[in-house]
Amino acid sequence: MSKEAGPTARGAESISQGVNPSSCSSTLPHDVGSIIASHRTVAYADSLATIDRPPAEDEGLPPAKIYRPYSVHVLALLMPASIFGVLARLGLQALVTYDGQSVFPLAYVQATGCFIMGVALGMKTPLGFCGSLTTFSGWQVDIFDSWVDSGQFHRTGLGDFIDGLTKTWITLVLSLASLMFGVYIAGLILPYLPPLKPPKRNMRYCLTVLSIFTYAATFPAYFRLPANYRHQATAALLFSYPGTLTRYLLSINLNPRIKLFPLGTFTANALGTALLGVFHVLQGVPSAVSPDACSLLQGLGDGYCGCLTTVSTFAAEVDALEGWKASFYVILSWAVGQLLLLIIMGSSFWVGHVSKQLTCSF
Repeated sequence: MSKEAGPTARGAESISQGVNPSSCSSTLPHDVGSIIASHRTVAYADSLATIDRPPAEDEGLPPAKIYRPYSVHVLALLMPASIFGVLARLGLQALVTYDGQSVFPLAYVQATGCFIMGVALGMKTPLGFCGSLTTFSGWQVDIFDSWVDSGQFHRTGLGDFIDGLTKTWITLVLSLASLMFGVYIAGLILPYLPPLKPPKRNMRYCLTVLSIFTYAATFPAYFRLPANYRHQATAALLFSYPGTLTRYLLSINLNPRIKLFPLGTFTANALGTALLGVFHVLQGVPSAVSPDACSLLQGLGDGYCGCLTTVSTFAAEVDALEGWKASFYVILSWAVGQLLLLIIMGSSFWVGHVSKQLTCSF
């Protein structure tokens, strides 16, 4: 959930330490969107916890604009954000998947999500959509599939290595560039937009109820719509909100803990990558899995893991961290993801006789 907030006293100090001496000023804005727009960095990763935290009391905002992290209104708004994020991701992937494609489908997904994230950060607008649209776990599995040539392409081991490396650096470059472009666009249009007023109490409760009903509708959609819709979308919608909620709770509780890198986002991305690897293994076991089980596994991968992990928040954190800490965060996140998949998927392929291709029938 991408919500910006002002810094705490230590957050303000960390930002000042990360700015070039020529431009350092305690009066500069400290929200993440402003940091990225002004090409500044922060020295302490715990000051980036404001990306996922709703507006708090220490920001000097009027009471109407303050939301407690565990408020029912905040938690409920994650529901439609999760659903529409998953639908956008699955729809965009389907649109850009075709024979002879020049760009791998997830590149479009990550770039689009990071661009929207940049706009949201630049406009200081709460938006939980981007974390559900982008997926770190899907990116990691896509890279590992290239290493092991799960598509059974006629190429050498060097070709497998280059393909995985290409998906790594193109995703990183596209995500960071799209994020910065989104912040830039927000800066261009923000002066011409009227300030958004916080919703009144009645409207806030209406939005909360509507959000809950939106997620509740995913259950009849799964059970009442045709069965062939389950692996395509409806199973993913069921698990979208639990994934987003898990990521949000990890971010709120763990991101402020250490200075070196955002622990909450790192934990969510690592956990989601490991789980997605497990689900892929289960979908490739030699003994046939029932169609219903296959649909649920696909839904857990697309919905829970896709919403639990995020490239958009990851990119914002990388862009805002100072040099060596940003590099350390990227390398550690990528290496841990690939190591987990090597242990889970690699051992299953090479020792457990699990197929690299899905054996599930929907």
